[in-house]
Amino acid sequence: MSKVLAFDLGASSGRAVVVEYHEQKLDLQEIYRFPNQPVMLGNHLYWDICRLFHEIKCGLNQCAVNGHRDITSVAIDTWGVDFGLLDRDGDLLCNPYHYRDKRTNGIEEYIEEKIGLERLYYSSGIQNIWFNTSYQLAAMVKDKPDLLKLTHQLLMISDLLGYFLTGVCRNEFTAASTTQLFKTDAGSYHHELLAALGVPAHIFPPVIYPGQVLGSLKEEIAEESGLSPIPVVATASHDTSAAVVAVPAKQKDFIFISCGTWSLVGTELDSPIVNRETFVNGFSNEGTAENRINFLKNIMGLWIVQECKNYWNSQGKEVGFAELEALAVQSPPFASFIDVEDSLFISPGNMPDRIRDFCRSTGQPVPEDMGSIIRCATESLAMKYRQTIEQIEDVIGKKALPVHIIGGGCKDKTLCRFTAGALNRRVVAGPTEATAMGNAIIQLIAGGHIGSVADGRNIIKNSADIAVYEPERPLEWDAAYKRYREIIERKKD
Repeated sequence: MSKVLAFDLGASSGRAVVVEYHEQKLDLQEIYRFPNQPVMLGNHLYWDICRLFHEIKCGLNQCAVNGHRDITSVAIDTWGVDFGLLDRDGDLLCNPYHYRDKRTNGIEEYIEEKIGLERLYYSSGIQNIWFNTSYQLAAMVKDKPDLLKLTHQLLMISDLLGYFLTGVCRNEFTAASTTQLFKTDAGSYHHELLAALGVPAHIFPPVIYPGQVLGSLKEEIAEESGLSPIPVVATASHDTSAAVVAVPAKQKDFIFISCGTWSLVGTELDSPIVNRETFVNGFSNEGTAENRINFLKNIMGLWIVQECKNYWNSQGKEVGFAELEALAVQSPPFASFIDVEDSLFISPGNMPDRIRDFCRSTGQPVPEDMGSIIRCATESLAMKYRQTIEQIEDVIGKKALPVHIIGGGCKDKTLCRFTAGALNRRVVAGPTEATAMGNAIIQLIAGGHIGSVADGRNIIKNSADIAVYEPERPLEWDAAYKRYREIIERKKD
């Protein structure tokens, strides 16, 4: 038996999960959970990185006091694109900005003028989108150049937390690949792009790959937590890449939908695909745990549903996700659709009214009650999945690939059922704990307990609860999809 500790941090919460590997199965035990609440200070939105590191240390301590001093390693995965800056003394210069901070508003025009958005995409293979590291750094060059002059090292969030644990500065490959400043196929930062944007290349530390050891817990942290100075492993520290490790696929080619606040829809490839079609349709080529490519698209996932719930709760209407899901099922199907990628839905706020505004502006019936609003959002997300998967399969020249939904979105059985209907194909849902499992698989590979990601996927088939959804009412979904496409195109025009 082998035992590792996986820290999995998302945009709203984090947790410490002890993963035991025994007799070709993984057993997960969540020993600590904590909120991840961004802080609005002045005009900017920040991650509370000091609090997050405190919670990491609390998780290490809970590991010790709950009888898990025998863990053999620890690893951290987080979201991508965001970063922290260190000065020459290794001290944090400021709290990391949140990717939803408004300082990148309008920066696309600045980048277009400086280097051109097409050049940026063709050089990196990463979708042009408002939260990219490249956009954030361009905003810093434009508005806070003195901060960059003081910067000695730039570390992605997962790597910043790893640095706090070990004192070692490295950027892990999968996290670095999300920056839009990294040549994934070459494994190095794009110095020409950095120079064109005015970003100093020397602030990027060397790259470390999944399965390599970053360092050991500092002695003072090990002593404080009650653990020994165990290795800190570089897992696939971008949470999407970690989650894809845990896809229980039976064959090499498959479609994954990593579903949570965001939805990442894609497939694994041996090399990047970067052309006019992928540029126009907003596809990215991100790194995988085995130095391959996750060819994918970022889609607004369950964020819209989450924000509807948050708004209603703020108005004194206490509803849970299960209740909203039940109300949606009871509502009439295919009444109205939204484009979940529309900029109208990016920011927090009164999401129900924004859904109504979209429907009103496109000449559709306006959903009024909770059930019809959630049904509209959920059906629209399933339609966006179909549209994106059709684009992926056209680009790679392979059709009808198996579809796997992984992550927290698997708990939304209605979304899974709608996705099977929209796609008119079987959908395999699970594991919900994909990211923590993928994080652990890489640690177990690093420790010599598992041979490869493929072996890890077979182990996950034996370990996780997997649900299968068959398509229902395909003709009705096809007719609704045609109407959905017409509405989306009309809105764009």
